[in-house]
Amino acid sequence: MKAEVEAASKLDRQLLLHLYRTLLLTRAVEDRVISLYRQGRIVGGVYNEYGMEAISVGVGAAMGPEDVIAPSHRDLGAILQRGITPREIMSQWLGKLTSPTRARDGNVHIGKLEAGVLAFVSHMGASTPQAVGAALAFKLRGERRVAVASFGDGAANTGYIHESMNLAAVRRLPVVFVCNNNQFAYSTPLHKQLAIRDIADRSAAYGFPGQVVDGNDVVAVYLAAREAIERAREGGGPSLIECKTMRMHGHSEADRAEYVPKELLEEWKGKDPILRMAGRLREAGHLDDKVQAELDAEVRAVVDDAVDHAEQAPAPQGPELLDDVYATPL
Repeated sequence: MKAEVEAASKLDRQLLLHLYRTLLLTRAVEDRVISLYRQGRIVGGVYNEYGMEAISVGVGAAMGPEDVIAPSHRDLGAILQRGITPREIMSQWLGKLTSPTRARDGNVHIGKLEAGVLAFVSHMGASTPQAVGAALAFKLRGERRVAVASFGDGAANTGYIHESMNLAAVRRLPVVFVCNNNQFAYSTPLHKQLAIRDIADRSAAYGFPGQVVDGNDVVAVYLAAREAIERAREGGGPSLIECKTMRMHGHSEADRAEYVPKELLEEWKGKDPILRMAGRLREAGHLDDKVQAELDAEVRAVVDDAVDHAEQAPAPQGPELLDDVYATPL
């Protein structure tokens, strides 16, 4: 904890509390989604980042206002910070017209160009070329903008990732690759996926920096992402950040994750990113029971409002389901 408090001392109280509030909000939104799913009220399956929130929150906080992210299905914390509201997110889960996709795509296929969020593509790793394409455009136009590509340890073994990293390196593009290494590609453990210990080691083969970060430490993730993003913005080219974490739920909420050793889950429960950040803030004198109660009440009100809004929003009806799905004939 001492090292974590020292790292946090580099950041001001307002930023630290922002990181903590976003951790709480991300967890609260997904807790409510899980509850709604078990009641049969969610359209489609549920995929979450339970226990992994520090990665998306830290990365999202490090991005500039004009930067873009090609998220994975476990990046709610970043999406919230890009400006997609809890109301929009809950509308997406409930399949309502007030969602960014107007109920025309899967519930985690959320995107909004004006918020700098490129819509998630189901095929693992397939969003990464989008980020590289955006970074290429930024460079060609001479814009000081950066693209972030987020993907999991399983996706790290796909051709999409190799081609994206190779092109980014050759063209020295302003893109940061973030690997959410949660130790299981669905049910396949790391030792059956990789012959190396760290995915970050692969960056050397492409000719750009890579580093391993504690993915349950939101401050460590933020500092690493901020450094990589600013390096890219200044013309330093791409970087790879591997965030080590643990997926505390199944691949989806329909997956009981019986393939995960119970002792491994118990080990990682003690590394919960929210509990760790709360302890750090209290030790630094930034958080007490009063502030905690205020944050909890604020987050609960935001989530309640989002659910109420989504439940009252209209669902798509009849022919409008096809709007914006097919091109208009000439």
